[in-house]
Amino acid sequence: MAEPREHHDEESAADDQQERAPFDGAAAGGSSDATPAESPFDDTPVESPFDGEPDGSPFAPNTAADVEAMLDAVGADSVEDLFDIPESVRFDGRFDIESRSERTVVAAVERTLARNDDQTEFLGRNHYAHYVPSVVDHLSQRSEFLTSYTQYQPEVTQGFLQALFEYQSILVELTGLGVANCSMYDAATALGEAARLADRVRETDGHRVLVPDYLRADERAVLENYTGGTDLETATFETVGGQVDPETLDAALDDDVVMVYAENPTVEGVIDGNVDAVGELTDEYGALFCLGSDPVALALLESPAALGADVVVGDAGVLGLPAAHGMGLGMFACREAFLRQVPGRLVGTSTDTDGTRAYTLTLQTREQHIRRERATSNICTNQAWVALRTAIHAAALGPAGLVDLAEQCHRLAERTAADLDAVDGVTAPVRDCYHFREFKARVDADARELAADLRERGLSVHALDADEIQVCVTEVTAGETDDLVAAVAEVLG
Repeated sequence: MAEPREHHDEESAADDQQERAPFDGAAAGGSSDATPAESPFDDTPVESPFDGEPDGSPFAPNTAADVEAMLDAVGADSVEDLFDIPESVRFDGRFDIESRSERTVVAAVERTLARNDDQTEFLGRNHYAHYVPSVVDHLSQRSEFLTSYTQYQPEVTQGFLQALFEYQSILVELTGLGVANCSMYDAATALGEAARLADRVRETDGHRVLVPDYLRADERAVLENYTGGTDLETATFETVGGQVDPETLDAALDDDVVMVYAENPTVEGVIDGNVDAVGELTDEYGALFCLGSDPVALALLESPAALGADVVVGDAGVLGLPAAHGMGLGMFACREAFLRQVPGRLVGTSTDTDGTRAYTLTLQTREQHIRRERATSNICTNQAWVALRTAIHAAALGPAGLVDLAEQCHRLAERTAADLDAVDGVTAPVRDCYHFREFKARVDADARELAADLRERGLSVHALDADEIQVCVTEVTAGETDDLVAAVAEVLG
């Protein structure tokens, strides 16, 4: 493996050596008559500030003197002074919840759930519903996976580590890049981490991150939150027809740009035919190109590495998860040159003492539990179980099945747009280009009122503004597209 570019090579190498150094304690399996090695730990009993306190914690490591010193340093008289909890929500030791039998509780929950609207959701915009095979639930809900925390002990977590290594390998194959971590929280936080990585690895000064005008407001807010403690600032470049316009982007670029972000497909479902220009332009200005996508789309579209992308982010939860409109799975892949700057967990392979292939978390000296404030990221956990589900789903589909699913996402969007375009008062799609999963449509009525009328008929679409809606179709909702088209025609008629 080629040696990656690194700003702290000597420091990282020293940390790596320290990480691999064995603990100098008593050898296992020695004679019972041997004098035990002196413990490296102080066994002196510690007086806890919570001793005798029924609501305290016996696991707090601080002594009463420690607590007093810390309170004095911050100017507080007691631990209670550190919390401003309104009386209305302060726990007083009682929940005041009437006790009920399990049967009664189940019946009450079922009555509540029955009040939910029965909706067919043609909703997208980064939240997509794909059919999740039952094997994903059956395997991922095994107790070995559900009860596993971060896999710090490779000797007891080989199965989970191998699954995460396969997840990383799938992303590497789909993106064409050299390195993928084993998950971020979601697509938005992955984008924030990409911007910070760009800031760390860029060889010259710069402070601007360029994002397209179609970037969702909530994702931009997360990006700005992640870069808030740095000198980075976020700026917008305009697109034309929902796609990157090379001339407009070139005018927005300068030597102070550290990263340019673009999506393919975009949040509007547009397959951007100009996205390769981003890679060419960022190379000219010494900036990084970060591409947003997802594993299903990447099975069909041109490899991000071939487009010149340096980092790929997105939501890998399109495989393995239903459309939860909340929890996701952030994917993060990049060039091997940035290996030591990658945020989050990395699973690597090695061999055990018997020469058998083994898996382990590697290069942990990048991480906050070792490097503290000098870490590449403060992410202290990940979405390992969700990544496991994604890996199982991808493996169940196989390469041919994944391509077939991606082709369906393209065909269904094109077909449904054509069917809606045949309805009087509808122009679909708005963008004159190819689409993936979703598309925008213009209507000759109030789009918000149309969406409300459709919702009363059990069909949900996005109302973007006064005259535009957005429709998303996957294999899950393919059988209901005729109902959607008929309902739109009825409302507009």
